[in-house]
Amino acid sequence: MKSLITIFSHYASVCFSQTIDYNTKKGLAANGYDVVAYFNNQAMEGNKNFIAEFDGIKYKFVSKENLNLFKKTPETYLPQYGGYCAYAVGAKGDKVSINPEVFEIKDGKLYLFYNAWGTNTLELWKNENPEILRKKADEKWKQIKFKK
Repeated sequence: MKSLITIFSHYASVCFSQTIDYNTKKGLAANGYDVVAYFNNQAMEGNKNFIAEFDGIKYKFVSKENLNLFKKTPETYLPQYGGYCAYAVGAKGDKVSINPEVFEIKDGKLYLFYNAWGTNTLELWKNENPEILRKKADEKWKQIKFKK
């Protein structure tokens, strides 16, 4: 019985000590773009004077107002899938960097996408049935979110 408790304690500490792998290019979420501004349909690089931290990740904002909105309810503004490309997570279960200017707000959630070398994954996302891809991405993210 004692060894069973020891095993359970070790397993629990490993499970609860894991942290989500966030896409933090330049050491910041969303490549330093303001996650609140996206909800106003604007892709804007944040200002170094307005920085907040949530879950160990730094976020930049264009204004004190956006910074304060984020601080009130940070979960509202977090990019889905740790800020990795939503299409790549849904289509292949891969973590791919994003172009911070390519995004979609759907059902109050922020989705970021890759766009380079002639491949705009937001267009692929929209053309390949976003509802199915979103469901796949939600499931695949559960499997890969802790993997570095």
